[in-house]
Amino acid sequence: MDPTQFETHPSRYRHWKLSLAGDTATLVMAVDGDHPHRAGYELKLNSYDLAVDIELAAAIQRLRFEHPEVKVVVITAELDRVFCSGANIYMLGQSSHSFKVNFCKFTNETRLYLEDASASSGLASLCACKGSTAGGGYELALACDEAMLVDDGNSAVSFPETPLLAVLPGTGGLTRLVDKRKVRRDRADVFCTTAEGIKGKRARDWGLVDHVVSRSKWDEAVAERARALAAKQTVVRGPAVALSELAPKITDRAITYRHVEIAIDPGARTANLVIQGPEAAPPAELGDPRGGPGLADVWALRAFRELDNALLRLRFDLPDIGVVTVRTSGDPELVVAHDEALAKSATGFAREVRLLQRRVLKRFDNTARSFYAVADRGDACFAGCLLELALGADRFYMRIDKDGAIAAATSAANEGFMTMSSGLSRLDARFYGDPDRAQKVLARGSEGPIPSEEAEELGIATIAADDIDFEDELRIAIEERASLSPDALTGMEQSLRFVGPETLETKIFGRLSAWQNWIFTRANSTGEHGALTLYGQPERPQFQWKRT
Repeated sequence: MDPTQFETHPSRYRHWKLSLAGDTATLVMAVDGDHPHRAGYELKLNSYDLAVDIELAAAIQRLRFEHPEVKVVVITAELDRVFCSGANIYMLGQSSHSFKVNFCKFTNETRLYLEDASASSGLASLCACKGSTAGGGYELALACDEAMLVDDGNSAVSFPETPLLAVLPGTGGLTRLVDKRKVRRDRADVFCTTAEGIKGKRARDWGLVDHVVSRSKWDEAVAERARALAAKQTVVRGPAVALSELAPKITDRAITYRHVEIAIDPGARTANLVIQGPEAAPPAELGDPRGGPGLADVWALRAFRELDNALLRLRFDLPDIGVVTVRTSGDPELVVAHDEALAKSATGFAREVRLLQRRVLKRFDNTARSFYAVADRGDACFAGCLLELALGADRFYMRIDKDGAIAAATSAANEGFMTMSSGLSRLDARFYGDPDRAQKVLARGSEGPIPSEEAEELGIATIAADDIDFEDELRIAIEERASLSPDALTGMEQSLRFVGPETLETKIFGRLSAWQNWIFTRANSTGEHGALTLYGQPERPQFQWKRT
């Protein structure tokens, strides 16, 4: 399989047009039907696939880093009477099960990042639906701060997945409908089972959209709402920093970046993910509101962008890899120095880097792989933001060495900013039954590195073992894990990772991992006579009627 291209640039967009005017950016959805993610289907009626959403995610990220002057993004389309018809059904119909689920997960994360841009970065969003808006297209509208629908007697918003395809809206639509927009559940029930959707005044009265505007007043109304949303933004952003190309080297056995590498063992269905720490102290311009030429490649930004790219490649390009060992190397003091510099800086850029780190760590949490963090060498540097990977892993193995060189270290990155989807820090999630323990760990961490045995006593390490036992214990643990059912492990890991309160995010991913994952394998949808399989053909689906 050719490696998936997760990096792109506005000059190479095929499906979106990005334009800037003062404090307003406009993203026009103009899907090129002849350039799908892979051959075999046509992207008609602004239906989208992974390639379309990769560009959308890239555009949002660039707006956050490269265009701090922008305070609102208007998302719209140029097709006549169609905004977006949702995820391409033929793409879904011919995709593998794992691809379908990972596609839904990626689109969920993109929309959550759009919401995070509004909540954390002062970048509001308006979805201007000048035409019918269905399925994933409406889910994109729900992720925006406001949604505007044209009132022309024909254009509607709809979730046709259940009545037409026997599946669910895959990008958090059900949860956003009732939890975010607070649509009454009886009305939501009607809406989600009405294939043609709801339009005009009823769509607005039911809370499905914020504004309904005639075609004659459309352009004026969109501009007015964009100005109003921009005027509300008070977050200080910048300086502008252009994101550099990652350009990893990819072979059958490894994916190599500047700071990150994945070594692949296809036979064992395992991989080793290594993150290199910084080689130098953070640059002085990190705290300078004028910025500087070196910020694009500052370790805290570049390494986490590489990690993000690597996680996506694990999901899409390496579906058979089940167990990933996570190792780090470098100087823990330099990692802590970068964390502290980011936390102390008052610039919008520094805040944006920390927000990106938080988003990447959430991607790590939501990746369906067994992660075993391993500190087995003297140059291991599970410190600060890299300690978050060990805390987020399913297990953390530490070798005990005589001089205590193998240790964990805390920093400002562990004090609560890097929250999980649950809203808890990873330390708070780890010690959910003992809330005071997280503060004890931070207090101990402020005194200096925490050696392996003490890390196990404090609850940071899962297992600390000496030289005699360590390699065999780790090897057996990996082999046992790789022998278990991937399906059962995915469900188990997602259940165990997200202790504590339920949030919009945990509901979205929990339902995706459980319900949609299950529904995509059911005969009623993807069987020989299932609704998704037969969509667009003259035969009607044949359902199994037993409720389970």
